[in-house]
Amino acid sequence: MKDRQLLFTLLVAGMSLGTAWAIRGQFGHEQGAAWAGGIGGLSIVLLAKRPDWYAKAFHLALASAAGWGIGGIISYGIVVGYGRGIEFGNVYYGLLMLFVIGGLFGLIGGGLFGLVLASTKDKPVAWHQLILEMTAGALIFYYLLIEELGWLMTPPRSEAWAACFGMTVAMFWFMIRNRQYAAIRVAVFAGLGGGFGFAFGNFLQVMGNVSGIKFNFWNVMEYSIGFFGGIGMAYGTFTSKWEQQEAGVHKNSILAPLVILTLIIPFIVWDQSFGTERILNTVQEISPTGDATGITRYVQWIALLLIAGYACYFIYVNYQKRKGGVLSFSYDSVRLFFLANLSVYTIYSILITCAFMSTYRIEQYLYVVNVVIIGLLVGKFEPSFTDRGLNINRWFINLIFVLAIIALLTAVAVSSHGELKGAQSRF
Repeated sequence: MKDRQLLFTLLVAGMSLGTAWAIRGQFGHEQGAAWAGGIGGLSIVLLAKRPDWYAKAFHLALASAAGWGIGGIISYGIVVGYGRGIEFGNVYYGLLMLFVIGGLFGLIGGGLFGLVLASTKDKPVAWHQLILEMTAGALIFYYLLIEELGWLMTPPRSEAWAACFGMTVAMFWFMIRNRQYAAIRVAVFAGLGGGFGFAFGNFLQVMGNVSGIKFNFWNVMEYSIGFFGGIGMAYGTFTSKWEQQEAGVHKNSILAPLVILTLIIPFIVWDQSFGTERILNTVQEISPTGDATGITRYVQWIALLLIAGYACYFIYVNYQKRKGGVLSFSYDSVRLFFLANLSVYTIYSILITCAFMSTYRIEQYLYVVNVVIIGLLVGKFEPSFTDRGLNINRWFINLIFVLAIIALLTAVAVSSHGELKGAQSRF
């Protein structure tokens, strides 16, 4: 029964980050990844059913958003193209590099999320020190790997993966020195899930294109990294030991996370995605004879006003309206914030694709179905926490097993098709 509860909580966590990450495919870059990452972190807080975590729900969401968002600087368009080739070496290289890229997403996202969970009044995390060390790690490893050694993953695109790798090394060194073993476990499993999810997702994308089925298989790939990354982060969280913490939080400390999560990240997504030309072209393709200019303006204003109303409501309810220096939050208040966050992101996806005008993007309606299912299931299951510690030998065996699976997927992929559109060769 306990294993069944854990299995269902992992499934809901995977669906939460998977849906958000698939939506992120419409927006891209750091801001899109950050919005999705915050949603994934909130889902784990809800599934855990720990009242002492509700107080730091906004901080946890922000940490997850920052960690998963950092990976958004990595370029992987050409790497995806390697997986569409016909030579085993090139395709295996492509899937392995997607494993690395997805792994970096999860390692940083899971690591920062775990550090916030582990930070207590008696043993606080020295965030200023961690940020400085991660910044230094990014600069040092980028210069060493790219400028000196010339280890290029995806020429001629950006090699920002090396900066993320340096951040990851610095973060792990920080966690090891400070004996943050639970956070290490969360980071490792989030990285393993994200890495496998990205490689497996590219395989699904290739096989989907070969099948000839008319569907957005790019979003299938995006869903895969989020689904397995969410499962990994949740599994690492639920199989680690966490100290009981205070159920209250200082009021002033939640203002910045609230503003960033509800206003700054969504506004940057709006600013970078809802450009006139992009929406205008989409509307004209769907309805060549319609008032494309007028519809474009409506879409832009609706999206902007949605952010304003969303941000004002939650800042007022969770900060302005509340009295006292120390605040506590209930399961229902965190659940409302989580579902609103995911719903607004879903509405943004429907608006940017103009799926309200046409059924040409059927995956948009599947997002709605996912949101409904998540809303119904998120309160029904509760995991039993266990402490499985750090098992380096088993992790190494698991890594070898995953690499072998990726090799098998590569063999299947290269034998299933000829040269595909968008294929790239690294060697």
